[in-house]
Amino acid sequence: MILSNSLISIIDLAPSLLAAGGNPIEHVVDKDVHGFAIGEYKIALSAISLVVGAVVVFIVLSMAAKQIETGPSSAGTDRYLTKGRIAQIVEVMVQGLRDGVIQPLLGKDATARFLPFLLTIFFFILVLNLFGMIPFMDIQEFVFTLLGHKHELGHGETPVWFGGTATASIAVTAGLATLSFFAILYQGFRDLGVKGFIEHMAGGKDLLYGPIMLKAVVPIMLVVEILGLFIKPAALSIRLFANMVAGHTLLATLLGFGALAYSAKGWGLAIPVSAVSVVAAIAISVLELFVAFLQAFVFMFLTAVFIGMMSHHGDHDHGHDHAHGHDDHAHGHGHGAHAH
Repeated sequence: MILSNSLISIIDLAPSLLAAGGNPIEHVVDKDVHGFAIGEYKIALSAISLVVGAVVVFIVLSMAAKQIETGPSSAGTDRYLTKGRIAQIVEVMVQGLRDGVIQPLLGKDATARFLPFLLTIFFFILVLNLFGMIPFMDIQEFVFTLLGHKHELGHGETPVWFGGTATASIAVTAGLATLSFFAILYQGFRDLGVKGFIEHMAGGKDLLYGPIMLKAVVPIMLVVEILGLFIKPAALSIRLFANMVAGHTLLATLLGFGALAYSAKGWGLAIPVSAVSVVAAIAISVLELFVAFLQAFVFMFLTAVFIGMMSHHGDHDHGHDHAHGHDDHAHGHGHGAHAH
């Protein structure tokens, strides 16, 4: 009898799972953790995902660091080899991001200062994005229904304690962008100083101390730069949020075609429509996996770009290289004179 009721519940639940309860957005929006609150405040699933994601990032990167570090001298040349597939992947990603992206943007000094922050942002967002691709919410609801406890819930309640895409919450992406905002400010004041920062916001020395006719543009530049200071992290937040919401809504909509067919013609139409929808959803999931990596990279990359805009490293490095060029040129002439 219990098994029969469970099978009936599963059949009734299938269309709901395919369409996320008839509304694709229900698959994407942040929800409160079922039956868990602190006083009068309910805890959102995204908050749980943030904590779990931080723990996963800390554990994985700590283990990778131990496997990447140089081993004892008794191991010979093998002491320099990285052990483990995950550690090797992490090492390649870190080295590629540092040498190919961050250091060309920031220079060596700023890279040493901001590399831990930028890599943490990248891996943290990546883990949160990947969490969103695993249907934790649907699995919990399915198991809850399988056990015959669906009737214990009130109307509209969802029996989930973990899952969803934390980066599909504007509160989460805004929090991450706030960290980038303070990192940009820190670099600006540290590298430019208070006076240099104000000059930068006013359009630069050429405009501020240039011809008197150009000084009329300074107030306009000041307003634009101040607005830009807030618009840049806001753009980071909205870009990540919008991409995560759009991708997961598309997946839920594709899977929802099966439920629409079921409600119209029953299982006779729902089965072939669902088969086509699932194949399309798998193809989109592959694209979503790429987007998960891409959006983590874009957030980190643009943060590095904005930090680099507050730095003098470009002029300094250019002058340093130029000086080395003159030294090498003089050194060559010295050898030529000696040969003569």
